[in-house]
Amino acid sequence: MTDPERVATVGDGSPDNAIAAMTGALAALRTGAYLTDDEGCIIGVNARAEHFLGRAAAALLGQDAHDMLHRNRHGEPIARAQCPVRQAIFAGATAQGTDEWIERGDGSLLPVSWLVTPCDIDDRTTATLVIFHPRDTPGLPAALPDRPTASLSELERLALLAETTTTLTSTLDVDEALRRLVNLVLPRLADWAVIDLITERDEVWRRAVVHAENGALVHREVLEGPMPPVPEGSPMPLSRALRGVASTLAGPETYQGPPDSGIAVEQRRLFDMTGMHSAAIAPIRGVREILGAITLGRSERPERFTAADIALLEDIARRAGLALANARLYQRQRKVAETMQRHLLPQLPSVPGLEMTARYLPAPNASQVGGDWYDAFALSDGTTALAIGDVVGHDLDAAAGMAQLRNMLRAYAWAQHEPPSKIVEWLDDASLHIAEASMATLVYARMTVADDGRCEMTWTNAGHPPPLLVTHDGVADFLTDGHGILLGVAAREAPKGRIDATVPLPPGSTLVLYTDGLIEASGHSLDEGLERLRRNAASLAHRPLEPFTDHLLERSRPPQNEDDVALLAVRIPG
Repeated sequence: MTDPERVATVGDGSPDNAIAAMTGALAALRTGAYLTDDEGCIIGVNARAEHFLGRAAAALLGQDAHDMLHRNRHGEPIARAQCPVRQAIFAGATAQGTDEWIERGDGSLLPVSWLVTPCDIDDRTTATLVIFHPRDTPGLPAALPDRPTASLSELERLALLAETTTTLTSTLDVDEALRRLVNLVLPRLADWAVIDLITERDEVWRRAVVHAENGALVHREVLEGPMPPVPEGSPMPLSRALRGVASTLAGPETYQGPPDSGIAVEQRRLFDMTGMHSAAIAPIRGVREILGAITLGRSERPERFTAADIALLEDIARRAGLALANARLYQRQRKVAETMQRHLLPQLPSVPGLEMTARYLPAPNASQVGGDWYDAFALSDGTTALAIGDVVGHDLDAAAGMAQLRNMLRAYAWAQHEPPSKIVEWLDDASLHIAEASMATLVYARMTVADDGRCEMTWTNAGHPPPLLVTHDGVADFLTDGHGILLGVAAREAPKGRIDATVPLPPGSTLVLYTDGLIEASGHSLDEGLERLRRNAASLAHRPLEPFTDHLLERSRPPQNEDDVALLAVRIPG
């Protein structure tokens, strides 16, 4: 097994002392790191880099880092002039990124966040420190065990801060950012880590009290939870940190006097139950506000925190504050977008004899709102209208365009008893002059249920993936007729007018309307996605409509999906 404290360097076993000293510091890092010379060749590498890359040090040392490692998302080599990591190395500047790929020894791709920073080896020689943190990757081997560090050299401090930046900025989830922050400082700097955050309602919540025990990090939930309000003017260390006044060293003796607030009572309880004899407390600052405070404590190791430790903790807390502020902003945007999406997407009508359900899944890396939409509503002549569409884009502009198209479609369909093709022609013309949607795809259909229970559908397709009809016996076919160009292309460019198609819907069958996020996947053809959807739908034909829809989404949506998905399913009475 690879020794996590070993760092390899170039040479014949007697490397230059300066290089050896610098590369030796890489062993303290809990993420992949390597050093390059001024030509971009690897001169030192830590065990975690070997571990994550699936490459031995002997295969890395002396190699051009760009040629060996850097790839695009499809595994293709990147032009040297277009590689941000290489550009940062040769510019001698500090830079970071969150969307790069590295090729492992077995040819697989490792998505990483990275940070590059120059460092001086001696008066004549410079090197570049490259730190990379694997983004969540299924199947990646577990991280190697860590060793506690009582004191850090200047280079180790620099490396720790670089690692903090790359680790925390690669997530937009507050809970995940807190977990990573705790993993960074324990057990390297302390035996205990305590994180107090101020909520948006100006309440203090003790989010984490974690102890490093025998190589594991254990939460002490009995000490976590809501805290008393922050007292104005209190001179006590945590109260000052939560007001953003100052960082402070503290010990159990700090809180032995008469408490001046509820927070002081909780702090005395914390020291009593953890056995901490020394603590360092620093505020966590966002861009414009105080987000909370971080406390590091020592109980097992005898050395006390010093002023130098406070300076390091402040640097860590500053980086944590920026990451938490970004994560909070992202979560607020997601919440606003979720609310908007709930208002934009309609409630499905109750149609006698028909079962109907719909799903909307946002793109995982978008703002929870986009241009995919569905609709179903009763028409004035007693028929039922169905629609599924996709406006180009994955942002609020796309959502606004979607809402405009949906409302215009409803107005035309209700007022005019015309075939779907004619309704969509009017909608297309209006979209060029009124709506803000640039281009969009759409399937619009009218479903009729006769007195004897027979059901049929007439539809037109404006550049959208074809509807899927699944019989109760599991025969699944795509309805490819009625196809025309997408909306937003001038009608005069179309060789023919829009056309309609009609099909009977057998008793017990299921009609599935969906958007392309359900069938498109990077590196796979559209035909593969359609066939996957068809086979999954056929296998689920006997299921009730709700589980049919849920399982169809779960099985058919590509694992690396980068698009939102809308789905409308209708079950014909048996």
